[in-house]
Amino acid sequence: MKDNVITIQTNDLVKKFGDFTAVNQVAFTVKKGEIFGFLGPNGSGKTTTIRMMLGLLRPTRGSIEVLGIPVPDQITDILPRIGYMSQQFSLYNDLTVYQNLEFYGQAYGLAADIMKTIIQEAVDLSGLNGFENTPTKDLSGGWRQRLALSAAILHRPEVLFLDEPTAGVDPISRRAFWDLLYKLVSEGITVFITTHYMDEAEHCHRLAFIQHGEIIAQGTPTDIKTNAMIGEVLEIDTTRPEDLIKLIYNARNNGEERSLNAELYGSLIHVITTQPKQHTSYLQSLAEASGIQINSISVIEPSLEDVFIVCMRESNIGGNHEE
Repeated sequence: MKDNVITIQTNDLVKKFGDFTAVNQVAFTVKKGEIFGFLGPNGSGKTTTIRMMLGLLRPTRGSIEVLGIPVPDQITDILPRIGYMSQQFSLYNDLTVYQNLEFYGQAYGLAADIMKTIIQEAVDLSGLNGFENTPTKDLSGGWRQRLALSAAILHRPEVLFLDEPTAGVDPISRRAFWDLLYKLVSEGITVFITTHYMDEAEHCHRLAFIQHGEIIAQGTPTDIKTNAMIGEVLEIDTTRPEDLIKLIYNARNNGEERSLNAELYGSLIHVITTQPKQHTSYLQSLAEASGIQINSISVIEPSLEDVFIVCMRESNIGGNHEE
C-alpha cells in the first residue's frame, strides 16, 4: 500500500566527468511502496544516477537521501536495507540455484538457523521450486533473472534498485518478472527501476523521462500523457506501411513537411502532428500518388511511447552523452 512517506529524494543532482556533464540538476522523490520508473535511451544518464544513489559514485553537486539517510556519506547505514540487481547477470554460473542463494545469504549476514527458511521463501516467491539443484548455467534468461531478483531480496530490503533488469529477456518472462515486482510492492517494498521498455513504463506508479542527463518529464503515466504530449496522434492503417513511412521520411528530408514525425507500430503507422486535419489530407494525397491504399486514418489517444518519442525529440538538442 502506497503512502506519502518519502523513501528516496534527490535535489539538484549533478555528475560531471571532467568537462562532460552526465547528470544535470536531477530532482525527484520516490514514495514508499511504489514502483518508480526511470526511462531514457542508452547514454541518457540512467545508470550514472542509480550508481550515485547506491553510493558507488559521488555527486559533483546536489544531495541524495535514501530512507532518510544521506548518500554517499552514510551509505554503510543504508546497505543492509537496500537490494540491487544490475543489468549484467552477476551470480555464479557454476553453482546451483540453492548454492547461489546460500552464498548471498551468508554475504548478507543471515543467521544460519533462519537461512533455509528465508531461501525457501525466496524460491517460493520467484517460482523457482524444482530448480534448487539446477546449475545456474543451465537456466534460461528468464529463470536466471528470477534467481537474480531472489538474491537481491533475500535479506528483505526496504528499497530495491533495478538497473535494466529485463534487458534481453523475452516478453513472457518480462511479464512474469513484473508480477513478482507487484508482489514485492504489496509487501511494502519500494522499487526504483531503470528501463527503456515502454510497456514496462505503463506498469510503474510514477515515471521520470531522462535525456542528455536532464529530466524532461515526470509524473504518473496518465499525467505524462496528458501534460507532456505536444500535438495529436494520427493512426494510419494501410496495406503497405513500410512503403508509406518511407514516403513520409522522404517528404520530411526534402523539406515538404518537416513537422511530420512518424513511427511504425507493428502494421500501423503513428504520425504525431499539431495539424491533424491538414496532415490527414496531405498523407492521403501522398499515398494516392504512389498507389498506396489507406484503409483508415484516425486521431487516437497517445500511448506512453508516443509521448516518450515527442519528449525525446523536443529535448534532442545536446550532444551525445554516455552513461
